[in-house]
Amino acid sequence: MADTARVRGTPHEIALLAGGPRAAVTVAVVALHLRGAVEPGAPGTVTAVDNEAGRALPELPTPEEVLALEDDIPADLRVPYLESAVYQRLYEPCDIRELGRDPEVRWAVATLKIGLADGGMVGLPLLRPTRAARRRLHLLRTAYPVPASRADLSDDEKLLAVALHGEAALRVVVPRFALRAGLTERVRLRRKRALRRSSHTSGGGYTGHLYCSGAAGCGGGSGCGGGGGY
Repeated sequence: MADTARVRGTPHEIALLAGGPRAAVTVAVVALHLRGAVEPGAPGTVTAVDNEAGRALPELPTPEEVLALEDDIPADLRVPYLESAVYQRLYEPCDIRELGRDPEVRWAVATLKIGLADGGMVGLPLLRPTRAARRRLHLLRTAYPVPASRADLSDDEKLLAVALHGEAALRVVVPRFALRAGLTERVRLRRKRALRRSSHTSGGGYTGHLYCSGAAGCGGGSGCGGGGGY
């Protein structure tokens, strides 16, 4: 992947343009995971880890401070506020949908939208991506395709890949975490060869399905190896 230093906007903002609020929250979760601040909880959920990375996140402003600030949130605090809101909600494990419904997470996502509106990337009043934003996303996806491997990728490059390509990138850069945390779905594969063989026999051989995380190819036999994870 090319040098990301020249990419304008944070991965969180790019994800918001490319995939909406859930995509931005997903990037925040992955960013926290890469710093060791969150981990998978029960299947399909994410939970916070009490460590230095989590404790280094800024305190969210109080409701009174939010009213005083109105829309004037410092640009350099918008992403840290989103990650802080996500981290605090994950003191109790939850899935990505529930996380996106949390009021403080929604507020933090809204601050990102305000910044994008100030930069002409989303239009009022619906705050949808402008033509310039869509053109920018097309150029970025062309310049930074889905990586073939996570080897040698920096954390910034991993986050940019997830922001631009969603699940396709998650299956490459953090496959095991994404599957266990419910950020990607299991891919159902038909055993076409087995089905064809069984149609020529009278034994009624197994014609079910295999389930694969998509992180790595399925092995032989009746299960899937699941592949290596981050």
